[in-house]
Amino acid sequence: MSAGGLWVKVCGLRSVEAIEAAAAAGANAVGFVFHEASPRNLDLATARALQAAVPAGIERVAVFLHPPQTLVDDVLVAVAPDWVQTDGDDLATLRLPAGQRVLPVLRSGVPSGGVLPPRCLYESGRSGAGERADWAEASRLAHRCALVLAGGLDAANVGEAVRTVRPFGVDVSSGVERERGVKDAGRIREFLRAAREAERALQD
Repeated sequence: MSAGGLWVKVCGLRSVEAIEAAAAAGANAVGFVFHEASPRNLDLATARALQAAVPAGIERVAVFLHPPQTLVDDVLVAVAPDWVQTDGDDLATLRLPAGQRVLPVLRSGVPSGGVLPPRCLYESGRSGAGERADWAEASRLAHRCALVLAGGLDAANVGEAVRTVRPFGVDVSSGVERERGVKDAGRIREFLRAAREAERALQD
């Protein structure tokens, strides 16, 4: 966990109402998904409109999975994201502007030896599927980098996750939805409340 507190990202937002709910609940970042197979996928016009609704001080994360360079280029122009998130292997082949911050995705069951990036997102084998990541491995990695824990988190288990893994941050998507791809403002509030309660308990 960072000195500035637990970094919380609400991912897969597709409406202004969801952005407003995340901001009001105290999220640090919001994620916009650009992956055609996902129910949370955005077209460029919608993404451009949504990013303009993100309040100052909340970071915007463009989320990809094995994207073509042309899509990344278009999203960078439309959204100007604070972070580009995709699998580490993708980042090795993509061309990004100098200074663009990246959030490499590491996955449960995939060896992660060697030098880790300064900040990474640790996920289950399948993004956005509500599958829980390997918390034991995540805890080990959290000692080596600023790890953002994702995968199967919701209001019922995020407190345990924070206490067990001691991550830099947490990332939620399906765990705050009322149906697949549709965020629920009440569940967003509950998730942030549970995450912040766990954060405060560790600081006491």
